[in-house]
Amino acid sequence: MSDKESNWKFSEDLVLEDEHLVAARQHSHELGIEPVSPGIGAQTALLAGASRATSIIEIGTGAGVSGLCLLSGASRAVLTSIDTEPDHQHHARTAFADAGIPANRVRLITGRARDVLPRMNESSYDIVFIDADPASVIEYVEHGLRLARVGGTVLVPHALWKGRVANPAARDDVSVAFRTLLQEVSRSKAVTSALSPVGDGLLQLVKRGR
Repeated sequence: MSDKESNWKFSEDLVLEDEHLVAARQHSHELGIEPVSPGIGAQTALLAGASRATSIIEIGTGAGVSGLCLLSGASRAVLTSIDTEPDHQHHARTAFADAGIPANRVRLITGRARDVLPRMNESSYDIVFIDADPASVIEYVEHGLRLARVGGTVLVPHALWKGRVANPAARDDVSVAFRTLLQEVSRSKAVTSALSPVGDGLLQLVKRGR
């Protein structure tokens, strides 16, 4: 194992998750969902807290792992979460309730993100978290930047996509989509961007004013 791999493993193992998050992570694996890593979860909780977020929208509910992380960092936030799978959202709702999160702090919408997002109010969210169909990540980020307020944050986990994005020989659709997205935002004057190698990569975008 290289020094970089050792550092990555050490930083992931350093994260201590409570029993509710551990249970949600276990349910994710049972359902065939790949949740965000503990390191990404911890970083998103920190960003939610640092930004004092009160309004968060999530594309891809899963079994509630990322939602629990975001809400743990932003104790006053209301989370709107979109997913196509009602069974996944049932598990997420249970996870939120077991963690003591009041029902009025969570709004779950069952439907396809590309159908739901155009109906959401623009410039209304402190954080937009995107963890859905990776092949559509560019489209979702465009929606996310429309929904984020000026100074708001768009977060995209799995941005290094299993280590394939850094390899130019990887030409599958998902790797190309993430690689294209990263190149575009690095040149964009509409956002301030940073790519963290934590977990499977976390792209962080802050929406600039005009």
